[in-house]
Amino acid sequence: MAEALSDTYVFQMASGVAWPEMRHLALVVVWAAAAAAVFAPASGASPAVKFGIQDDAWLQYGTGTLEQRLAILDGLGVDVYRYTLHWNQIQPRRGVYRWGFADQALQGLRAEGIAPVVTLYGSPRWANGGRGPNVAPKSGSTFATFARAAARRYPFVRYWTIWNEPNQRASLNPASPRAYVTRLLNPAYAAIHKVSRGAKVAGGVTAPRGNTGGVSPLAWVAGMRAARARLDAYAHHPYPSHPGAESPSRGACRSCSVITMANLQRLIALVGKDFGRKPIWLTEYAYQTNPPDRFLGVSRALQARYIGEASYRAYALPRVEMLIHFLVRDEPDVARWQSGLFTVDGVAKPAASAFPLPLAQVSRRGSSVTVWGQVRPGRGAQAFRLQIARKGRFLSSLKAGRTSSRGFFLATVRAARGSLIRVCTTDGKQCGYPVLVR
Repeated sequence: MAEALSDTYVFQMASGVAWPEMRHLALVVVWAAAAAAVFAPASGASPAVKFGIQDDAWLQYGTGTLEQRLAILDGLGVDVYRYTLHWNQIQPRRGVYRWGFADQALQGLRAEGIAPVVTLYGSPRWANGGRGPNVAPKSGSTFATFARAAARRYPFVRYWTIWNEPNQRASLNPASPRAYVTRLLNPAYAAIHKVSRGAKVAGGVTAPRGNTGGVSPLAWVAGMRAARARLDAYAHHPYPSHPGAESPSRGACRSCSVITMANLQRLIALVGKDFGRKPIWLTEYAYQTNPPDRFLGVSRALQARYIGEASYRAYALPRVEMLIHFLVRDEPDVARWQSGLFTVDGVAKPAASAFPLPLAQVSRRGSSVTVWGQVRPGRGAQAFRLQIARKGRFLSSLKAGRTSSRGFFLATVRAARGSLIRVCTTDGKQCGYPVLVR
């Protein structure tokens, strides 16, 4: 019932907003003392984990000016933004470069204080024998030349990923870890590091499954190891295998080769075994919503809840350094991705308030509930307050304290099962989507 009601909840900028549908709930809330709020990271956590978004079509063609769209990203508290440089479009002929909108996008992100995570992808026909962009170049030297040119043009870019989901045939044909390492990853790694010694180059960038003609992420890691891959981090896209039954922490298969957020530890362990303690970058992740996707979407309320839960899981898992949400706005074609924070018409989903102020229930013991959250907009330690709904209204006078320097907090309160908790800025101008205590 709570999820269905939550879909009707419209985020308001003011505090103390009524939620008429929930007025019949009797919520008994007793707060712990202010000293109960603690800010230490969980054991083995990644307190410096970065959170971001990818939506290149929206960034280039969305409503308003580029500056206005960048301001939206800043308001969402985006740390990193993944942006793709399509080699086949930028270098349609050997020696001819057309950087186009990439200059505006990457310089704009830099000016806004958002770190770009740049993906190099797509072979031009002159480099792969006249075939499609998903076919690797015949020689790794041509890709190295492009990677070197990109690194020289954008010396401020620190984070790079090589290709996109090469373990699936649709993205790299054939899906061969050896071809990926020898003709794409290793040549680009050497070229980028020669230009920028402080750069971080991630390999893998794997999809959660290989699909027909592809390779599972676990077999891909082993194949990269056998091919002597060079990388500073391993990137993966831990999309849920069964969105309707799988949360960011539960429901994944235990023995299959599909790697989602819920069983990500298996990939982390294998990467550690084969490549040492390399960081893990989660460079695409999201749940689609129903509406509009009636087959693969979850409710909009559940999408918002999973943003908080996935954020906490990325924070708590060892060596995870970034988590990037896929899409700011739903795609116009309903058959494509509907995982945006906003609908195709620009209407905010609940996820639009969950993203800048994520909140997740960590544990409950009796009436003692611990929640994790983050205040993403702004820099440094942030003042925040937790609010609990009573008789359908959120209380506005309960202050929890300040976050860590990265915006994170853990707080323990006393709250009954079925209570609604949300995090707000202390001025009440921005509140996250409420979490239902379970």
